[in-house]
Amino acid sequence: MALDTELTRDILAAVDAGFAAQTAFTEDLVRFPSLRGQEHTAQDFLFGELKQRGYAMDRWSIDVADIEHHPGFSPVKVDYTNAINVVGTHRPREEAGRSLILNGHVDVVPVGPLDMWTRPPFEPWRDGDWLYGRGGADMKAGIAANIYALDALRSLGFQPAATVHIQSVTEEECTGNGALAALVRGYRADAAIIPEPEDDKLVRANVGVIWFKVNVRGLPVHVREASAGANAIEASFEVMKGLRRLEEEWNGRQHEHRYFEDYNHPINFNVGKIEGGDWASSVPAWCSFDCRISIYPGVDPRDAAKEVEDCIRNTARDNAFLSNNPPQVEFNGFFAEGYVLEEGSDAEAALGRAHAAAYGKSLETMVTPGYLDGRVFVLYGDIPCLVYGPYSENIHGFDERVSLSSVQRVTGSIALFIAEWCGLESVRG
Repeated sequence: MALDTELTRDILAAVDAGFAAQTAFTEDLVRFPSLRGQEHTAQDFLFGELKQRGYAMDRWSIDVADIEHHPGFSPVKVDYTNAINVVGTHRPREEAGRSLILNGHVDVVPVGPLDMWTRPPFEPWRDGDWLYGRGGADMKAGIAANIYALDALRSLGFQPAATVHIQSVTEEECTGNGALAALVRGYRADAAIIPEPEDDKLVRANVGVIWFKVNVRGLPVHVREASAGANAIEASFEVMKGLRRLEEEWNGRQHEHRYFEDYNHPINFNVGKIEGGDWASSVPAWCSFDCRISIYPGVDPRDAAKEVEDCIRNTARDNAFLSNNPPQVEFNGFFAEGYVLEEGSDAEAALGRAHAAAYGKSLETMVTPGYLDGRVFVLYGDIPCLVYGPYSENIHGFDERVSLSSVQRVTGSIALFIAEWCGLESVRG
């Protein structure tokens, strides 16, 4: 049932009243350089903030043994000691409403050359409506929105009349294993919200992602006899060209996949990292490059991985040296399906009403060619997951920034959604 006009107005006013504190909180969170393997300091901060608010707390490092046999698991080659998840849980006095997960990821991508940022990436700064800093948009502003939406309700003397789990997970940028570990640990609900930076829209469908590394061997000789050797770096370029042809082939299948029929280039292949050789005057004996490619919802990553391997094998056959020394492929990260958020759920309807009240216009949907942890909830938890968040620019790039006015409205939408979906009870009985 939709909220009455007066309560809606009061909730949005409470969000507005707390927004200066919310922005300062977001800036504090951005200051933690929560790169892969370094997330624990930001998670310690969030643990303390949630505990201070009175939530029942849970904190653990991801254990590969707990999730490696799950169909949603992605292979990893790194230590998970500091891959820590944090969950704060609100329990009502009486379970009268529908339960909810408010999820966000605390991990951020590398910053690149520091001299290409206007200011240091982990020293947030504001310019008009923009808040700058690595991870501010993707997605620490969203984590703050989850927390401060609940704070706004509490400032009015209300709390959800249902269980709410506030999750801060790791590994979203490389495997999705953090959200998966939380699901396997037993965290489930009637709906989930993830305030990723999605331009004030709800994600209807998104691709899956596969990460892999290709190792190419060459034949080293002195450069004066270069024609007698085999250059592993140059041979790698031929393999990359073959993978580009696979990317083109997969894009040609878009008409077979719902919501992607008219999307411009939904499948993107990227060589994100390359290294090779040992000496400028030696023909290089080795080259390795790390790749990312996307797949359509409904495509099994195992089937896609086989196509990748076949593509590399077939490309190698056309090279005199590689045909006898085929490149080796290892899958070392994302091995994740895409998903579709089916239309017509009660959760989407409730978010539509909340968005209309906060923005004064109807909720729009979008399709995205990037990975989202929403797949964990939709595919493996049978939980409608609303990936919906603020307007941003330059995520994964230099001078990443998020619109503060958009964050404020998104926070209002989340607070209104909580009030309708979970129901409200007084903080004190």
